[in-house]
Amino acid sequence: MEEKSNKKKLSTTTKIFVLLLIGIIVGLVINLSGLKENAFVQTWLIDGLFNLFGQLFMRSIKMIVVPLVLFSIATGTSSISDIRKIGRMGTRAIMFYLATTAIAITFAIVIATIINPGIGVNIDNIQTKGVQVKEAMPLVQVIFSIVPTNPFKAFAEGNMLQIIFFAIFLGIVGSMLKTKFPDRMKLFNDFLEIGNDIMLEMVHIVMKVFAPIGVFGLVAKSFSELGFDIMFPLLKYMLGVTCALIIHVLITYPSILFVLSKLNPITFFKKWFPTMVVAFSTSSSNATLPFSLETAEEKLGVHKEICGFTLPLGATINMDGTSIMQGVATVFIAQLAGVSLGLGQFLTVILTATLASIGTAGVPGVGLIMLAMVLQSVGLPLEQIGLIMGIDRILDMLRTAVNITGDAVCTCIVAKSEDSMDLDVYNSACENALEKADYTL
Repeated sequence: MEEKSNKKKLSTTTKIFVLLLIGIIVGLVINLSGLKENAFVQTWLIDGLFNLFGQLFMRSIKMIVVPLVLFSIATGTSSISDIRKIGRMGTRAIMFYLATTAIAITFAIVIATIINPGIGVNIDNIQTKGVQVKEAMPLVQVIFSIVPTNPFKAFAEGNMLQIIFFAIFLGIVGSMLKTKFPDRMKLFNDFLEIGNDIMLEMVHIVMKVFAPIGVFGLVAKSFSELGFDIMFPLLKYMLGVTCALIIHVLITYPSILFVLSKLNPITFFKKWFPTMVVAFSTSSSNATLPFSLETAEEKLGVHKEICGFTLPLGATINMDGTSIMQGVATVFIAQLAGVSLGLGQFLTVILTATLASIGTAGVPGVGLIMLAMVLQSVGLPLEQIGLIMGIDRILDMLRTAVNITGDAVCTCIVAKSEDSMDLDVYNSACENALEKADYTL
């Protein structure tokens, strides 16, 4: 009995990572062995069991995201008595997100022009039929559509920019009325705090119950359907995107984190890695948001008022990984079409992708919509997007992990500058932090 009690149970984070690897192996075995062509395997495993596990996880997370964003942002802003602090935080976060997005796509274009991913690709062997790309929203419309005409409609549709705007406005007004109606505003703030605590507890339950098996289902289904066959003609394109993502996450982010906050980047990555695993499996910054919020507060020591503001904002407007894909894809498609892009066109691509990142939601597949806007800006054919759709799911996993890492780096920098960070928690041993939060996510 004593031996049994001394045995450590696997943490949820470990279970997620193990089942992620198992999902990749199972998916590749099904694909490479030809079992995906079997009607039973396709119906009952790929579209059945794998899809069921994955969708239960995704839908349960999406169920929580909207109220969590509302309560976390409103709680954070209402707890700040100095309205100017909200302005400082918002300005710093937005400037960081836009600057790193511009850096990311510049890296991507440079790498793509070196490896020339579109030269030597036989497009006749790749299917592009049935590709439909939604028209990108004009920038002016993106700006004025941030203000919701009906907040409840924004909640129902999951319009994150409108929800964030309403939550910030709600929190600011609540903060302003503290001196005028102290008793009522205390009740209001208590309501927000309780709502936030309830939502976080729901996150804990969902992650412990659904996350490990959900990650397995999502990854197993993706690799079962895609395998490696479709990747070979586009290997150079994938290599370019992957190299740019690695450079950005291992050089740009650690450098900025150390220079602007003097925090240890190695400590950051040790504690943030489990969140990157969740982002990789879900391909959604919004779906990863509950995990990001808990990790930032419990493991990185960021105060709730900061991470509750910057992380939801970043999940909506920070698209560094997606911008990298757009940069490489633009060069790739231009080379396929025999179009030579000049410096002016490259600058147009950088500017368009940076601004487009503001108006897109952190959900799977949104990069293709942003790519349509970028291609339109330099007159390249939208039809060629079909060339990269087959492997976009795999790359979407990678770039989402990069996106949420940028959100966390920005959060740490803002928190350190506002003296709203527990450095003892940040610098604590990684094992202790995991035990404290156990998953906790």
